Amino acid sequence: MRILITNDDGINAPGLSALAEIAASVAGPTGEVWTVAPAFEQSGVGHCISYAHPTLIAQLGPRRWAAEGSPADCVLAGLGDIMLDRRPDLVLSGVNRGNNAGENAMYSGTVGGAMEGALQGVRSIALSQYLGPGTARLDDPFECARRHGARVVRALLDHADWGESDEYPLFYNVNFPPCSASEVQGIRAAPQGRRADVRFGVQAQVAPNGRRFLWIAGGGQTASAGPGSDVEALLANHVAVTPMRPDLTCNATTDRLARVLGEV
Repeated sequence: MRILITNDDGINAPGLSALAEIAASVAGPTGEVWTVAPAFEQSGVGHCISYAHPTLIAQLGPRRWAAEGSPADCVLAGLGDIMLDRRPDLVLSGVNRGNNAGENAMYSGTVGGAMEGALQGVRSIALSQYLGPGTARLDDPFECARRHGARVVRALLDHADWGESDEYPLFYNVNFPPCSASEVQGIRAAPQGRRADVRFGVQAQVAPNGRRFLWIAGGGQTASAGPGSDVEALLANHVAVTPMRPDLTCNATTDRLARVLGEV
């Protein structure tokens, strides 16, 4: 198997090292793992692409490249240039430093990288490690993802629906719980939740030169997101797996909207 890996924390992030181990295990001794990752951290860029300016890429070693762009840029660089001779069988994005469950998924560059892979017709999975008190005490905060990642990826490849016949392809968002590998209670399929009253905001700060800057600040990560959600699964020490599709249509409202607009 030929696997392309990327992330949004940057080419030197420890989570990318964990992902490389996961990918090597899945690819097998005769497989290949190719890395194309951002030269600098790209957290929070979502599915951004560098449409208005070129992306500088540089080879750092065998099958290892850095790109001055977003995770989606990196996937495009891998598929459209670096691996042009033969496309990968799988795109893996992560392992993100922090969870991409609930509302976080909408902002996530990690999820954006997997989404771009799916849009390009390649099976794609985003992987993230929830961090908290349970991981802070570990020598390796990515222990849970490192130990369980390959098993989860194989299970999805072997048994999941990949929606090849659908207009919008499926991809998967995997979050590992904030605990040690031995404390994991299992793998749970869960819909994306939304933490109650949790939103991004801004905090103002005045620099020594008198200029005013705004820092983006996130909300608390332990608020409830409702029973059965990805957030609740993670807080119960389950690996949360959420099938996703790059389609933002609210189908529950479409029919009613059509009737209402027809009466205007």
